[in-house]
Amino acid sequence: MNLDQKIEAILFFRGESVSLKKIATILEITPEEAGKGIEILKNRLQTGALTIVTKDDEIMLATRPEAAPLIESLVKEELSRDLGKAGLETLSIVLYKGLISRREIDYIRGVNSQFILRNLLIRGLVEKITDKKDERRFLYRPTFELLQLLGVSSISELPEYTKVQDELTALVKKEDEEEKTEAEEITEEKTNQITAQTESETTPENGTGI
Repeated sequence: MNLDQKIEAILFFRGESVSLKKIATILEITPEEAGKGIEILKNRLQTGALTIVTKDDEIMLATRPEAAPLIESLVKEELSRDLGKAGLETLSIVLYKGLISRREIDYIRGVNSQFILRNLLIRGLVEKITDKKDERRFLYRPTFELLQLLGVSSISELPEYTKVQDELTALVKKEDEEEKTEAEEITEEKTNQITAQTESETTPENGTGI
């Protein structure tokens, strides 16, 4: 798979803007190489329905302006449908937890929530903001419109708010701990590999060390 194809796959999977630095990290290449891959992708997409949207150091896949009427009709169709079980489940997580990342939502639900969140964003029920602690990722939170629809003046008025929020917070904390442990294990494994390679290179073939 070519570099531009890999970048396209990353953007499609994420379904949101990704920084040039993040792409370079994922693909284990330099930002300069990532930039060249993006330019190739832009040129290749010129004859298709998709395009690359750039904002500062962030890029994302989007439909071409010419497709606006078609997309508008699809949005209207989606808005006329019921949220469904998956939508209500995801909406409840955002409501009770608030300021939660998609990764954390995926962990709680056990499935990818990308398209469900897109649907909720289109409906104006949730909004996406940049994480102040890490500008490379986004957080989701309920909108004022959603609170108006629910007839509450504050999220704390939701049924069993404290109990449900505590349970969700515990799950998110568990996910963070598992990720930290995994990262530590990967670091330790790489360290051991480097150590073993170094010892192998510095030890003579006869094994005497002389």
